[in-house]
Formats: sequence, structure tokens, C-alpha cells
Amino acid sequence: MLSLQQREHRQAWGLLAPMLIVMFLLTAWPLARTIWLSFTDAALIGSGETPAWIGLENYLFALTDADFLAAIARTLYFTVVSVALEGVIGVLVALLLNQRFHGRNVLRVLVILPWALPTIVNAMMWRLNFNPDYGSINALLTQLGVIDGYRSWLGGPDSALNAVMLADIWKNYPLVTLLVLAALQSVPEDLYEAARLDGASAWRRFRAITFPAIVAPLSVALVLRTIDAFKIFDIIYVMTRGGPVDSTKTLSFFVYQESFSYLRAGSGAAYAILMALMCGVLIAIYMLMLLRQRRRSTAHET
Repeated sequence: MLSLQQREHRQAWGLLAPMLIVMFLLTAWPLARTIWLSFTDAALIGSGETPAWIGLENYLFALTDADFLAAIARTLYFTVVSVALEGVIGVLVALLLNQRFHGRNVLRVLVILPWALPTIVNAMMWRLNFNPDYGSINALLTQLGVIDGYRSWLGGPDSALNAVMLADIWKNYPLVTLLVLAALQSVPEDLYEAARLDGASAWRRFRAITFPAIVAPLSVALVLRTIDAFKIFDIIYVMTRGGPVDSTKTLSFFVYQESFSYLRAGSGAAYAILMALMCGVLIAIYMLMLLRQRRRSTAHET
């Protein structure tokens, strides 16, 4: 006779089975087709002939393709810098919103607005802000005396990627803020009062009380944002289309151009598989972090 735990496991799998079957049917065939195309010389628009099998040629070429490697480096720079700044800004804003002051609830609502905006709307807004003729960024910096005249921020290879990163940071730092703020709400105020009575400075209170409370949700937020930033596409497509001079061509945009602009389905599939493997590494890191957090929670409860 099955135990209660075994019956619960079977019931759980029975409830999950329909969703798992649908997910498998929706993903298995496209994935298998993409893997097969990556070993061929298929073109997106061809003569109707069966693509020739070329083995690992697409993958070997990808690993030595200077443009592909440059796209990887560009994507890593975008991911590391944007996620790091989102983490710092998100924590600072969460600490501010955790304080008691008049109008705090209104400010909390305003902080959520950038994250609530659709990415396309956010990209179009920042594209207008960076406009070289009437953009608000140029107007503000000129009036403050930071620059002498209007600049084409999205038209310069040295500034375009950083401008796109600014738009992405503004859009996504509220996610970090919300998760960290939720963790701060669970910290008893008595701990801070006791630390103040003991003469602990603000930095020591942060290091001993605040940081241990927010490290778990902050880690999860940063990993999720890392995965999302690594596959960034939509904001690049709207703001710069990968230009100028490929200075904003990230990995996702590179795969898109290879497949749909140059119509090379075989090599595009190989690039997509390599990108999927890189994302798989990030997902594995995320799962390990969740497992470690669960083990710590279990050890703390026991």
C-alpha cells in the first residue's frame, strides 16, 4: 500500500502531466528542427532542395567567427555592467523606500512605473530622449554645462551601447527594488533599535542586519536579470537596430540577422544553439543558487 507521501507525489505528477505534455509538444519539435538545421547548409529561402549535411562545420566556423566572438564580448559587457548597476541602484532605492517619510507610498508607486512599461514603449521613449536634435538628454546636459552642444548618443559607436544600457537599467532596476524591499519589510525593527543602543554605525547595521536579510532575494533577482540581459533583443532592435557599425549588435541580434537578414538558416541555427547552451549555464547557476538557498532554509528551521 502506498504511503501518504507517495500518493501526494503521484497526485502532483498527475496534475502536472497535461502541462508537461503540452510544453513538450510545443518545444520538442522546434528544438529538434533547429538542431538538425545547425548541421546543414540550409538557407531560409532556397530552391526547395534538401539542405546538405555538413556536420560540425557551422559550429567550427562560429567558434572562429570574429563577428560572433565580438557579439559575445559585447553581450557580456552589457550584461555585467547593466546588472551590476541595477543591483546597486535597486538596493539603494529599496533602502530609501523602507524609511518612514511623508509620501512614501506615492514614491513606491512611481518606482514601479518603469518596470510596468512595455519594453517597446520604454525603448521608443529613450530613443526620443537621445534624439540629437530635440532630445531631453542633450537639453539637460547642455543647460548643466556638461556638454557644449547636442550630440548623437545613439549615432556614435562609443556611446550607443552605453545609451541603450541606461534605458535598460531604468526599465529593470525596479524589479530588484521590489524584491529587496519585500525582504526588508520582514526584518524586525527591534533589531535596528538594539543595534543603535549598542552604538553600531549605519554601515555596521547594514552589514550585520540588512545585508543577511536581503542577500537571498537579491541573488535571485540578479541571476534572473543576468539571464534576461544576456538575451537582450527588443530594446536593441527598437533603439539602434544593432548599429552604428555593429556597436550594439548583441548575441540575440546577431542570431536574428544571421537567420532572417542574411537568410542563412543553417549557420543561424548553430549560433542559436550555442546561445541556448550559454543561457543553459546561467539557468544551471540559478537552479544551484535556489537549491543552496533551500538547504540553508531547511538547516535554519531544524
